[in-house]
Amino acid sequence: MRTVRPLRFLGATALATLVMITFAPVAAGAGPAPEPSAPRTEVSVSSVDLDGPAVSTVKVTVKNTGPQRMRSLKVSFAGPVGWAVQPALTSVPGTFGVGATTAAEFRVQVPGKREGFTLRTFTATATYAGGDGAGSATATRTETNGVPLANLAAAYNNVGITDEGETGPGDYDGEGNSFSAQKLAAAGLEPSGRVEALGAELEWPGVAPGAKDNVAGAGQAIALSGRGGKLVFLGSGVTGGATGTATVYYTDGSSTSGSFGFPNWSFDPADAHGATLVASTDGRNRPDGYGNAGIAYRVFAHSVALDATKQVEFVVLPSNRDVHIFDMAVAS
Repeated sequence: MRTVRPLRFLGATALATLVMITFAPVAAGAGPAPEPSAPRTEVSVSSVDLDGPAVSTVKVTVKNTGPQRMRSLKVSFAGPVGWAVQPALTSVPGTFGVGATTAAEFRVQVPGKREGFTLRTFTATATYAGGDGAGSATATRTETNGVPLANLAAAYNNVGITDEGETGPGDYDGEGNSFSAQKLAAAGLEPSGRVEALGAELEWPGVAPGAKDNVAGAGQAIALSGRGGKLVFLGSGVTGGATGTATVYYTDGSSTSGSFGFPNWSFDPADAHGATLVASTDGRNRPDGYGNAGIAYRVFAHSVALDATKQVEFVVLPSNRDVHIFDMAVAS
């Protein structure tokens, strides 16, 4: 084991999110209006040196912003699953007046770096008596290694569109089937064509039929810039369970998460999972050629909410390969 390194960033970007718990008195029946809730206890986590293998020292700071003295303070700390932390829980002796700050230190066994882009989340929880009266407060910190993929096209891992004269490369659904490029064009979806959906301006993949043209979700981190009220996804599902959570990270280090889903590209109701139908094609390409005429194979749009006051930096896609995404864009 190497000597503990000073806390610093080595090609890593720190994303810190402070989560604070509030306590508000509950009024019982008629009577005077309840007093305003006390200021919230603040918990923060220092940076974590991810240049492993090494032992990194992490400091958790707790500030008493409540109207009472804080006592019986205990602080717990946890890293990613399987990472050793010593101690996992520590008691902080003494009491702390209003505005006082104290800290607890933890040692984290950091494994060797992994290839590519990684997110590592750390969580600290303080429990106490007094203070703001809530009894507990929690903070999380997410550190990153590497950089997200430059755009969605860099993450393409599936062939969902083929020419009717050469259907062999297609495998949208894991059974060798794919959209017909000719039928998509008839429905208004042509390579590099503009697609408007849910207030977003999207683009249909600008690749030749038979090339990788969409992303089957596997938790990929994709760079994306923009500011707006929602993030719109263009795609469809290949089972009835094509749902998942997308997490959006902003340039200020905060993040929001939202769940969405797509109907199966055929058979599911067009509004399943709250999606919106964008285009419908007749039939599909099978390994032995075009077939299933008279059955609709479809593309949908869905969205997750964003904090419109913040600039988007990157998006982590759902970890569900049944969710297929052709494009995504920020919309107002």
